Amino acid sequence: MTNTDMGDKRVLVTGAGTGIGRGVALAFAAAGARVALHYAHSDAGANSAVEEIAGGGGQAAAFQGDLNDTDAITQLAADAGDWLGGFDVLVNNAGITMNKPFLEVTPEQFDTVYNVNIRAMYFLTQAVVPAMIEQSKGAVINLTSVHAYAGMTEHTVYAGTKAAIVAFTRVLSLELAQKGVRVNAIAPGWILVENHLQVLGDFDQQEAGGTIPAGFIGTPDDIAGMALYLASDAARYVIGQTFVVDGGMLAIMPNTGDFREKRAEQWGQGYVPGL
Repeated sequence: MTNTDMGDKRVLVTGAGTGIGRGVALAFAAAGARVALHYAHSDAGANSAVEEIAGGGGQAAAFQGDLNDTDAITQLAADAGDWLGGFDVLVNNAGITMNKPFLEVTPEQFDTVYNVNIRAMYFLTQAVVPAMIEQSKGAVINLTSVHAYAGMTEHTVYAGTKAAIVAFTRVLSLELAQKGVRVNAIAPGWILVENHLQVLGDFDQQEAGGTIPAGFIGTPDDIAGMALYLASDAARYVIGQTFVVDGGMLAIMPNTGDFREKRAEQWGQGYVPGL
């Protein structure tokens, strides 16, 4: 099997109505998988993706579920499982973000972000994995963020959930590997999605991309490629890892100037020959 052959896979992608989730769902379908697309509120994006997949000869269906509701999480697993006929891949993509000064965060806001970003992931995985264990094969892919590794002010709540996903992935992988299920995660950097355009408005994407070593802002397809790999047999020896896909953002050491410029200082003189 190649890392893009998903012809025998049954896949559930959460948060598949927009952004990364939608892109991942489309990529799995294009690779031949049967895909269940979850959405939380508006069905427009998920339904349009289903139509696009069907138009290309694929199989897909949309399922609604409020991930802030435990009963809805259980129902999502049941409904998607019935339609798919089981599970081979679970992509835990759904999540919400929030920025707010630490001293102003309310318990309700804290609970909402943690419920959707980590609690829902935890219990949806718990509901889906038994079907994988029964067949002694499956893959769980959790979406976290570079916020788990680097700080941005006013993101204490969001970053906490994303760091929790990294730890959850690592520990869960140890329990499930012995049952035939691999668990890994992806930590995207700046991926241009609809929400960025809504919040940031009409910004200079080329200029913003110039601050990233790759030279551009990523797209959902950049994450989808990693998800396809992690779901495939090509990744059979990959367990408990979080893969940073960020165009080199985290590779930049802060306070050292523009990464494209030659260093003005010369360190090592008197110690290293030829300097």
